[in-house]
Formats: sequence, C-alpha cells, structure tokens
Amino acid sequence: MRIILCGACGRMGKNVAELAAERGVTIAAGVDLLKQEAAFPVYPSLADVTEEADAVVDFSSAAALEEVLSFCEAHGLPAVLAATGYTRADSARIDSAAERIAVFQTGNLSLGINLLQFLVRKAAQVLGESFDAEIVERHHHFKKDAPSGTALMLAKSVNEGFGGGKENVYGRHGMVGARGEREIGIHAVRGGTIVGEHEVMFAGEDEIVTLSHSARSRKVFAAGALEAAAWLNGRAAGRYDMSDLLRERFS
Repeated sequence: MRIILCGACGRMGKNVAELAAERGVTIAAGVDLLKQEAAFPVYPSLADVTEEADAVVDFSSAAALEEVLSFCEAHGLPAVLAATGYTRADSARIDSAAERIAVFQTGNLSLGINLLQFLVRKAAQVLGESFDAEIVERHHHFKKDAPSGTALMLAKSVNEGFGGGKENVYGRHGMVGARGEREIGIHAVRGGTIVGEHEVMFAGEDEIVTLSHSARSRKVFAAGALEAAAWLNGRAAGRYDMSDLLRERFS
C-alpha cells in the first residue's frame, strides 16, 4: 500500500512514517509546510504531489481539510482524516466528499478509546440519570483545540446512553450555581508531554464509577491510521469511522 502523508514532519507524521517502514507500507510522498529531511519526497502542498498512491492520510490540521478533500476527489483517492478541531461546516464538507470518495474520520484512532466509547455508552444506560457524568481529558501543552475531539466523542456516547437530552458544559468558573441535571461536564487539562488521557466519571449517591484510557505512545494512533487506510482500499464511497472497521472485524 502506498500513502500520501499530510503533516509528514509533525510529531504524528513522524510516528506514522516510522511505523509504516516497520509494516512494509510505502510513504509515496509527504506534505508539510515545514519541510524536513525524510525518506520520501516532502512537498509544501498537495498540489505539488505527482506520485501515485492508494490513499491519503491527513495528520495536519483542520485548516487543511478543503485541500485534502479536493485533492482526493480529483484523484479518486480515499482519505483518512486524523486531524481534530473540525467545525460543523467541516463536517458537512466531509459528508459532501463522502458522496464521491471513501472518507474515514473519527475523533480518535485508538482501538482502546473506541472500546471506551462503547463502555461509557453502556454504563450510562445501566446507571441511569441518577448518576452525573463528568469527562476530564489531558493532553500535551502543544495541543491547540479544547476540548479534544475524543472528549466530544465520549460525551456523545454518554448522552446516547442516557437517551439524549443532555448538554455539554465546558469547565466551570465563578458562582455557577448547583450542577444541572442535564449537564455533561467536560474539562481540558494541558501540560507537559501528555500523549492523551481521557476519564469518564459517573458520580451517584455514595458511589462513583470511573472508566479511563491512557495513551502512552503516539504509535497507537499511527497504527490506527495505517489500519484505516488499508481498510478503505477498494471501499465504496461513504463516510466511515472506527466503529465500522471494528464491526466488520469482529462480526
């Protein structure tokens, strides 16, 4: 398999390139504004890429979405969108592209996180609305968006487990009054070199249930991206995520 890697010179791009070499996956070309030496050609823009590939893996930023999708549409290539911070307008653009190409987009590419997503939904169903749900996410001090896409993904699963009707509350400050029954609290911590930690707490009367996941290396996300790219190869146009891949694998 040959891929074009956007954000090739960033922290995640380097992890993908390293793991790709170990797994026999070819990086046909890289794209990054801050060009660095690599084992493959690196260009400042997708428009400069002439190498053939089987998929595009994007670990750059949400700002590059239009460029990535337009390139993939023009070349009939599947896209793995691994950036975070997408807006509602971005999501609509992804839906539009998915009518023509296969697009894989998820808030987190880790198998463990996607298992956590399933577990928190089930926990909310079982515990019921007598329990309050709070989410804490921790990341390195370079991360630009808050809360993380994964925290929002987990909040959505919790809300689904409760039957809908909850609303996200982002941090608390000052005299905010008593906690509302419809709240799902989301709190972002930034510091040091934390790769990614997510904790979902269900607090009830006299007991607390906590479910959590800690990524110790960025390789877990790199592995998920490469697996997603391979899974997309030959896939019909549509919008996919990790749940589709896992459902097919374990069905």
